[in-house]
Amino acid sequence: MVRIAWAPLRRRWPALAAVVAVLVAAGVVAMIGLTGDRPETPTVTGATAAAPTASPSSAAPTTPPPGASLTGPLNLLLVGVDTRVSQPGWEPHGDAVLVLHVPKGLDRAYLFSLPRDLLVDIPAFAKAGYRGGRTKLTHAMSYGSRVPGKPKQPSAAQGYELLRSTVSGYTGLRIDAGAVITFGGFDKLVDTLGGVDLYVDQRVVSQHRRPDGTHRDLRPGGGGYVGPQMVYEKGDRHLNGWQALDYARQRYVTGGDYTRQRHQQQLVKALVSKILDEDLARQPDRVEQVVAALGDTLIYAGGPRIVDIAYALGGMSPDRFTAVGLPGAGVGRGSGYQGEQLTQVGRKFLTELRAGRAEAYLAAHPELRVRN
Repeated sequence: MVRIAWAPLRRRWPALAAVVAVLVAAGVVAMIGLTGDRPETPTVTGATAAAPTASPSSAAPTTPPPGASLTGPLNLLLVGVDTRVSQPGWEPHGDAVLVLHVPKGLDRAYLFSLPRDLLVDIPAFAKAGYRGGRTKLTHAMSYGSRVPGKPKQPSAAQGYELLRSTVSGYTGLRIDAGAVITFGGFDKLVDTLGGVDLYVDQRVVSQHRRPDGTHRDLRPGGGGYVGPQMVYEKGDRHLNGWQALDYARQRYVTGGDYTRQRHQQQLVKALVSKILDEDLARQPDRVEQVVAALGDTLIYAGGPRIVDIAYALGGMSPDRFTAVGLPGAGVGRGSGYQGEQLTQVGRKFLTELRAGRAEAYLAAHPELRVRN
């Protein structure tokens, strides 16, 4: 069976969504690399580490705006992870892996997801003592996070390095910057923007939350959860932070993980559209305030500074932001299931994207466009 991989806060700090939505990556944990240099190894900084940037009002008339040197193309990686901080030694998994490709000129963008169970070649990674192998994409984050001699102190920033190399090798795209965000960080992201308006395209019953937003209890002895369940009925809905995250992370629905990827993409696109419509990304002081406020719920792996990327992409029209669903199919069956692979149509999209022919390819394959 062929399935389509539709991947996927209060007004005071609205550019918070710009940090993640513009970096679309990841889906997803502390700020890194706020200097203009591209670090070889991401280093985690806290809320006080945001570098001051002159506001437009205080800059000299000849000072270029943030991001003026960015012309594209840009490839940004967003990773969503569940770190399960309550469990010592829990290794982060790449539960959501999204890539944003912005062609030269920065006047349009393409967002696509890679299935978490996509079978890929993960390269050797000496920092984690990993020898390399062919397995599911989600494991690149966990294998890369292992710190020799510190089994109970996995590093999500280090895990991102291996995931970035794996995604780059599979897609053939150079990753210029990226972000990793935890579930808790995404809650904060959406709430800071005042919530998000989404069209719920099918009835979704939550596995994780009660109607009041509290977490459901684990079933005694394991095997799922018990208690009342939050239900998202089909139709136009305004969702707050925990609702948006809960809705977008459900995969025990019709279409499984491919439906979850679609919902993630729709959510990110809704956030980006809100940012672009209100010109929020072109307020550098707000972007930096938000970056500092996120603290250790976000890892930024750059690359260009967040304020530069947000400002450079802030002039893009929302209708030039295209979410793309890549067709995929399972490898193996039943107990012999090995993972997922993209179909020829899905793999061909990546080829055409690299060649600058994505728009023509989508015109020939309109079914790949994710609808709101």
